[in-house]
Amino acid sequence: MLTLPIFLAAMGITVLEMSEAAAVGMTIYASSRQRLAYVAVSAGALVVFIPAALIGKYLNLLPIVYVRLVSATLLLYFGLRLVRSARRSVLFQAGIRGGSKHEELEKGVLSAGFAVGSIEAFEASIVLIALYPNGYTSTLLGLFAGIAVVAAAAVALHSQVRKVKQAIMKIAVSSILLTFSLFWYFEAAFPINDLYLVPMFAVFFAGVYYITHRNIPEPHQTPSEQS
Repeated sequence: MLTLPIFLAAMGITVLEMSEAAAVGMTIYASSRQRLAYVAVSAGALVVFIPAALIGKYLNLLPIVYVRLVSATLLLYFGLRLVRSARRSVLFQAGIRGGSKHEELEKGVLSAGFAVGSIEAFEASIVLIALYPNGYTSTLLGLFAGIAVVAAAAVALHSQVRKVKQAIMKIAVSSILLTFSLFWYFEAAFPINDLYLVPMFAVFFAGVYYITHRNIPEPHQTPSEQS
């Protein structure tokens, strides 16, 4: 049975992290003209995703209370990290801070692509491992759907995929993760209706949006622009 919130959370984190890997893969290809760059990125992601899926399957054997506590803690950790990342994206889009997402790729096409794929997949897997015990099939389907979305977008957008603004997406995904974190903390202590997920998400989204957009200074203007 498909659990829609878990499916969407898994798909969202997969799209977020793997779109960054796809963008870097395109950059490597543009500079090297070697199609093996895409193969290397894919291989790096698979090396992480496959063991994570196998581990997640056996997490179902643990007591559900401990699973929810561990899952909630993992989602809280990554959700807070994603809030900081969303803040940096908002500042970058406002033209206030330069972006330096990845280090210079100087170790060769294959090693650089493999490293990027594995790092982004690892970050996604932190969340996926927390989701697997609470809905293995839904998480796996979300992972597949996220990969399909990124692959389709990469084919359609080519070099433009690197220019896609990710601030709002990061705000939404971090809000989803924080919502599930709080919900599972509550659920480990007492029964709670799934309908509470909707207002909890709305509160987190508003809060994260405020945090990431507050005190954004105006870009410096030249004397000619001020007059």
